[in-house]
Amino acid sequence: MPYTFPVAPAASRTPYLLQQELQDRIDALARTHRVPGAQLTLDTGADVITVYTGTADTATGSALTADTAVPLGSLTKPYTAALVMLLADDGDLDPDEPAAAHLPELGDVPEVTIRHLLAHVGGLPTGPDSDTAGATTAPRYLAAVCTAGDTLFPPGADFSYSNAGYVAAGRLVEVVTGMPWREAVRALLLEPLGTVPVFLGDAVPARHVAAGHAVNTATGQARPARQNLAPLEAPAGALLASARDLAAFGNALIGRADLLPPAVAKEMRRAEPAARPGTLADGWGAGLALYERDGRVWCGHDGNAQGTSCHLRADPESGVVVAFTGNAGGATALWHDLVAELGRLTGIRVPAGARAAGRGRPVALPDCTGTYRNGTTTYRVAPGPDGSPALSVDGDLPLPLVCYADLSCDLRDPATGRLEPGGRFHRDPATGRVDRVQISGRTARRTADG
Repeated sequence: MPYTFPVAPAASRTPYLLQQELQDRIDALARTHRVPGAQLTLDTGADVITVYTGTADTATGSALTADTAVPLGSLTKPYTAALVMLLADDGDLDPDEPAAAHLPELGDVPEVTIRHLLAHVGGLPTGPDSDTAGATTAPRYLAAVCTAGDTLFPPGADFSYSNAGYVAAGRLVEVVTGMPWREAVRALLLEPLGTVPVFLGDAVPARHVAAGHAVNTATGQARPARQNLAPLEAPAGALLASARDLAAFGNALIGRADLLPPAVAKEMRRAEPAARPGTLADGWGAGLALYERDGRVWCGHDGNAQGTSCHLRADPESGVVVAFTGNAGGATALWHDLVAELGRLTGIRVPAGARAAGRGRPVALPDCTGTYRNGTTTYRVAPGPDGSPALSVDGDLPLPLVCYADLSCDLRDPATGRLEPGGRFHRDPATGRVDRVQISGRTARRTADG
């Protein structure tokens, strides 16, 4: 049964009372979702409220504080995008020029622009999570992953979330500035924001850091999880930060800080017409996810490292910024519950994720079965025991698919029967044949024998 919290009358809710109520919520919800530690920062433009709870690392028992840095995972990407857009504002590059003009290793995909990289519309594969055929440098990695034969669609035609695109963006920063990516993000973004830099792999972190955790669902015991991001993929996922750090960055993204000129922040928030990110968000700009609610478009990003879940939302119209970090997989559900509570307490409707789609009744989609590929990842759609399609990724346990007339699909949890947003199929307009599938924002192309 969902936890029910008392709500004080809005007229009596001072910032102090709101902080106390949010503290109660995050304490109780962290226990409910078995999250060792979590942070939440709400910046309304008039007041900044930060609450935090729990343990940073269950192995050491160290407490999580307001200043503890948490592995951000993909929330690193908008920092890298901001670096690129600052360089564009200085005239060092043009977002609409081919990325290969600066990175010869992308010569096999000459039509992919810098903006394509930032908005995930270049058609590049995701890229392996840790290693590519022994590639130990970014140029070798990019040359191996970003080939014409592995592109998923023509550049600028659709959306597919790609770590490889952000390895390229980070390498672009290094080529243009002459600095390693870590040094560039430290000097040009983190320190001006007042954020003490910490990166995955630091031998001696410059501040207190949290571990991600894997939680045993049967016992509830949380154990620290090892972070395994390859060093060359740092621009896609190596930063650690607190919720307060994220809120400071969020203020810059809506033009409320000197770090990013308002025109640069606005350009990052401009939606790319071809970006259809499916379950990830309602749209995408030059490095930022976009979320539509009540006639407003919020910007932000989500990030998951090993055993962490982090989220940033900012509303350019009202100036509200909300940032959250949690150090276990269950923190994603905690984030959703906290957002709902924030709405009840303040009336601020923060978009936790993409809008729920009303798709009508399920339909049969027999021609979706086949084999699809994104780089080295294989998606197999085959009839399940009841004849309806089921999806398996790299041979994992197949999950039943529920398909709809608009070619979208849900994934059904075999244990609970609950439906979760899955993604969508795509038909080739020339042949009418299903030729691609997008699952959790990542697109895979049907193979020749699929």
